[in-house]
Amino acid sequence: MRRAFLFAFLAVLGLTTPEPALADAKESDDCLRTKIWSGYNDGWAVRTATSAEMAAGEHRIYLVTLYAGNEYQLRVCGDPNAADIDIILHDADGQEVARDQTDDREPMIAFTPTTTHTYYVAIYTAELAKDATKAAVSMAVTYR
Repeated sequence: MRRAFLFAFLAVLGLTTPEPALADAKESDDCLRTKIWSGYNDGWAVRTATSAEMAAGEHRIYLVTLYAGNEYQLRVCGDPNAADIDIILHDADGQEVARDQTDDREPMIAFTPTTTHTYYVAIYTAELAKDATKAAVSMAVTYR
C-alpha cells in the first residue's frame, strides 16, 4: 500500500512514471471458477483447468484428449490487464478445428468431437490493456 502511494505521489510531482499494472491471478481464477460453478447446474464437469501469466503476443499450448460424443466448452478468463485473448483448438495434425470469434478477455469455444483424439488448445494474448506488461489468464475444459 505504501509503495503504491509513494509511486502515485512521485508521479504527481513528475519524478517517476506510474507503476505498470500487475497481473492478477486471483481475478482470472475467480472469473473462471464462477463460470465452472454455474455450469455444474447444467450438467457440466471439469476436465482440466490451468492458469498462467502472459505478456502481449505470448501464447500457451495445452494437450487434451477429447472423447467422441461428449460436448466440450473451452473457457478462458483474463484479468483486467487482458484486452483481447484468443483461444484456438487444433487437431493432432495441427489443423484448426475451432476458434473464438470475440475480441474480449473471456473467449469460449463449444465443440463436440466425432472421434476420440488428442487436441491442442492454444491460448494467445492478442492485446493487453494500456500500461499492462502481463495478464493473468485462466483456462478450463469442461464437458458433459
